[in-house]
Amino acid sequence: MSTDVIIRIEDLTKVYGMGISEVHALDGVTLQITENEFVAVMGPSGSGKSTLMNILGCLDRPTSGHYYLAGEDVSDLNKSQLAVIRNQRIGFVFQSYNLLANTSALENVMLPMLYIRDENLDDAQQKEMALQALEAVGLSDRVDHKPQELSGGQMQRVAIARALVNDPVLILADEPTGNLDTKSGSEIMELLRTLHADGSTIVMVTHDDEIAEFAQRSIRFRDGKIEMDNQNSAFVPVKSSMEVIDEIQ
Repeated sequence: MSTDVIIRIEDLTKVYGMGISEVHALDGVTLQITENEFVAVMGPSGSGKSTLMNILGCLDRPTSGHYYLAGEDVSDLNKSQLAVIRNQRIGFVFQSYNLLANTSALENVMLPMLYIRDENLDDAQQKEMALQALEAVGLSDRVDHKPQELSGGQMQRVAIARALVNDPVLILADEPTGNLDTKSGSEIMELLRTLHADGSTIVMVTHDDEIAEFAQRSIRFRDGKIEMDNQNSAFVPVKSSMEVIDEIQ
């Protein structure tokens, strides 16, 4: 496993309000996550985990401290610069999927590429990349289906394909099974485990202890601080896609 540091945060604070109404959502958090780790972030409401995820996803900036993403200090970037980082370096998976309702699975997956403006990629190449991402999540037979024609688990797979399509350095998953039944939720977690085995770095917020057991490391927050940071003894690695293909051949 590579030891390259994907996330490094140093003495990170996030303060809301002023004076007597001041709230320290994050209170001097220091943390490292290396390449190809699968980390579950947990904690009760108000613990700071959502604030942390917003900062990790470049959706918000800290009040003080530093956040380095793959070696780049993104703490003080402006909104336009953060938007570029979000689009090119981070893949998002949301509890509510966030798919465009009147758009096919293929078109939903292609959306992040529309904002890159990469002149080296023509429409056919973008379409092929999106098709490969959908194939990676087991939806090659659903490319023309719109969200209302898909199950909850299938919609989440489309969302994961969209997160993968720009080859991000980090995947952030916010309660990825929160809207799914137990069977569909387990299937999504097995998919995330496979992506991790294939090399993805994944940080996932969850309230569910059973879901957290799919990750190799659990970090629990309380009152804006890290309360616990442990390797998950229940974690069992899965085979990568290449290992499975090699066995078939």
